Amino acid sequence: MKYTKEHEWLKVEGDLVVVGITEHAATQLGDVVFVELPEIETMVSTGDEVVVIESVKAASDILAPLDGEIVEVNDKLVDKPALVNEDPVGEAWFFKMKIDDMSALDDYMDEDEYNDYIG
Repeated sequence: MKYTKEHEWLKVEGDLVVVGITEHAATQLGDVVFVELPEIETMVSTGDEVVVIESVKAASDILAPLDGEIVEVNDKLVDKPALVNEDPVGEAWFFKMKIDDMSALDDYMDEDEYNDYIG
C-alpha cells in the first residue's frame, strides 16, 4: 500500500487503484455520519475533491490522489458511514479508479514513511 500526506491509502488491485482513508484519519475525524461518493465514470485529476465525509466534528473532502477514472464506488458507506470508523483500511474503501500511469504511485509514501510522517 501507498499513503498520501492527506492520509489516504492506495492499494493496487489488478489495473485498478483502491482509495480509502487511514486509521489515523478516521480517528481524527471522529464518528462519521455521512459520506457522499462520486459518480462512476467520472474523470478526475490529482487534487480534485471526490468524496465528502461528514463527522460529528467536521466535514472533510477526500481528494483524487491520481489522474484517472472512477470505475467503482463503495455504496455500503452511504447506508453505513460508521464503517469508516470501524474498518477504515478494509471494508470502508471509498472508490476504485483506473489510472493511466501506475508509476505515479511511486511518488507516495510506503507504510514506514507514513508512520514516520504521522509521528
